[in-house]
Amino acid sequence: MNEPTSPAGPAAADGFATVQQLFQDYVVPSYGRFELALTHGAGSYVWDVRGRRYLDLGGGIAVNCLGHAHPALTEALLEQSRRLIHVSNLYYHEPQGRLAEALVRRLGPGKVFFANSGAEANEGLYKLARRFGHDEGRFEILTALHSFHGRTLAGIAATGQDKVKKGFEPMVAGFRHIPFNDLAAARAALSPATVAILIEGVQGEGGVTPATPEYLLGLRALCDEHRLLLLMDGVQCGHYRTGRFQSFQRLLEGVPGGEAFLPDAVSMAKSLGGGFPIGAFWVRAPYQDLLGPGTHATTFGGTPLACAVALRVLEVIEREHLADNARAQGAFLKAGLETLAARYPGVIRRVRGLGLMLGVELAPREQIPALAASDKPAALQVVLRLHEAGVLTVPAGTQVVRLLPPLNLSRAEAEAGLAALEQVVAALA
Repeated sequence: MNEPTSPAGPAAADGFATVQQLFQDYVVPSYGRFELALTHGAGSYVWDVRGRRYLDLGGGIAVNCLGHAHPALTEALLEQSRRLIHVSNLYYHEPQGRLAEALVRRLGPGKVFFANSGAEANEGLYKLARRFGHDEGRFEILTALHSFHGRTLAGIAATGQDKVKKGFEPMVAGFRHIPFNDLAAARAALSPATVAILIEGVQGEGGVTPATPEYLLGLRALCDEHRLLLLMDGVQCGHYRTGRFQSFQRLLEGVPGGEAFLPDAVSMAKSLGGGFPIGAFWVRAPYQDLLGPGTHATTFGGTPLACAVALRVLEVIEREHLADNARAQGAFLKAGLETLAARYPGVIRRVRGLGLMLGVELAPREQIPALAASDKPAALQVVLRLHEAGVLTVPAGTQVVRLLPPLNLSRAEAEAGLAALEQVVAALA
């Protein structure tokens, strides 16, 4: 494991101030950044400019599925960069074809389009739906309340959270929001213009809320009945985070009819490249050729370099049995968090999620005396206290702290994370 190379003390403090000033002077201030400047990482750990080590249970928001500086990814980058980094999508190259084949094998018969990000992958889903319904005048996509589908103009229109829309009105037309896990509401919301329903298997930004098996199967039947596309955003909850390639595969395990379930298209990104930017969407037969030549394109999607890295990520996940590890360490973490919830009910209301996608729902800030004096959301205050304890996590809204660690998280690292969480929660109680 790499050791910190940044000096501690006043020089390090000056180093942080220098980095922060560069951002204040030259970077668009669209992010509320934590007071941390990171320099390097190894495995599940990162170091800041002060030389302090942090256990990274946020994983770059579900991106770093193999942790930091994994040697297999470094090797893939080096090997492919010596051959071919980028060519236009006017040409064929083997890595893109091989990666598409690998993704199709994990989902079902269909084809894949490669993009740069999750938001771009979701844009492809919107266009697929528009193309599907165009000749009948159908264009409307139903999405869920509390969903999150990206920051493009269409992405924020699709997202079921008002906070991302403010200041960017009028919204792109063609999206309406319905309650999540409510099949009756979905049926009641259908209109002659409806062409598709888009959901996440596990809502991430919305608080780590899984879809129920009944909801998934019911939506599939509803879409079949009304000739609608069932679209799934697997950007955050996909790529083995739940212990299966896509979250719906895990959610429907052992459920009658679940083995035959398939959405019509699935968007992917985040863990797909293990930290290297790449997005994709899979479309099942018979809709796989709806977006023909000239209907959709991207300059940087599916480059040889990106695809080579994504292929290596899949190789490592299979070789090291990381789907099984996500289940095992996820179950261990969830059990530990539920123990904390039982021990400190005044701080933790409940624990949600599965695999290595977990959410800790906190009591309202006003009910936790140690947090009540600040106007910052409870989740943000707890995340900041966890920084002090040497752990990185991610807030989801005002009340939920997310854990999205690498798929190769060890038991010892899971134990260390739980110990830090208990330290913080006990102090709040």
